[in-house]
Amino acid sequence: MLSQPKIAALIVAAGRGTRAGGSTPKQWQPLCGKRVIDHTLAAFQDHPSVDRLIVVLNEADMAHAQELTDKGCIIATGGVDRAASVRNGLAALGDADQVLIHDAARPCVSAEVIDHVIAALQSGPAAAPGIAVTDALWVAENGTVAGIQDRTALYAAQTPQGFDVAAIRAAHARYDGVAADDVEVARAAGMAVAITPGSIDNLKITLPGDLTRAQRILEQTMDIRTGNGFDVHAFGPGDHVTLCGVAIPHSHGLVGHSDADVGMHTVTDAIYGALAMGDIGQHFPPSDPQWKGAQSHIFLSHAVGLARAQGFELTHVDCTLICEYPKVGPHAAEMRKVMASILAIDLARVSVKATTSERLGFTGRGEGIACMATATLVKS
Repeated sequence: MLSQPKIAALIVAAGRGTRAGGSTPKQWQPLCGKRVIDHTLAAFQDHPSVDRLIVVLNEADMAHAQELTDKGCIIATGGVDRAASVRNGLAALGDADQVLIHDAARPCVSAEVIDHVIAALQSGPAAAPGIAVTDALWVAENGTVAGIQDRTALYAAQTPQGFDVAAIRAAHARYDGVAADDVEVARAAGMAVAITPGSIDNLKITLPGDLTRAQRILEQTMDIRTGNGFDVHAFGPGDHVTLCGVAIPHSHGLVGHSDADVGMHTVTDAIYGALAMGDIGQHFPPSDPQWKGAQSHIFLSHAVGLARAQGFELTHVDCTLICEYPKVGPHAAEMRKVMASILAIDLARVSVKATTSERLGFTGRGEGIACMATATLVKS
């Protein structure tokens, strides 16, 4: 039985991308809760046929190197042009048999596009996705149409472009000059390059409007979940209440089987709700004595772990505490910090606020505290 080839993905991320606008190169700009490059890397990290990932970084972006290394990427340094950057990446491949060379600025590449390239490499040394040109093509002169270009047999080139590693290394070693892509280098060496099906969604971010297009494409394929939580705890004996992990001095405590942190309980239920996995009572039954007096961060961490185990990222939490007393405002900033730490998300994605019920109902009478929360999960 023949062994499967070792396939590496080489992500070229050394360009500066100034035409896309913004204060940072396009591959580092935000897109659907992540950065452009994060979506690109995920497409190959999640592909079952890709064994390793090499990222070519500009020297000015080496601050990102450790972060990417921690995610399992091999880092190479960019060169003076794209061809030089690819050569540096090829030198870092190790013992891979085949390589998929992809632009970091194509974050919407699908597994299907990658599959077609890999399949074509079974019968040839090179393959790349392309889209047949269907629009009429003009030749311009001084801003006016000066002629028509025949579109017959024309394709718009895409990546990833796949190659036999030894063949593309040799082609790059012999190539002298500037190349638009690696297919140009391969053809100069006499390699036959198969055209595989591309996708109109596999756009390359080049201009500012392309980020908006990429967002629309990614949102179509993202699994976005929203969950709601609601909880109530009555006041009882004690000298403080614990809300969102912060102990606040008060004339009473909160009654509950655990530490009665109504804020954390509600956010926990919101995450379980987004996952359609019941509520906190199902995962941590109050009838079970092991949870008596337990700290609520145990429950919250469990919910976050379940979400990540299913491939979801927690992107936002909004928690509203409802009570007359104690006053939450002076402690809200610390609550946000504690919650952000447990949730392992940026502080800017955690909201903790409070309101009263205008002296109405059990909260208005000072009998307890209620809480509402919303959590948003995203799987791309």
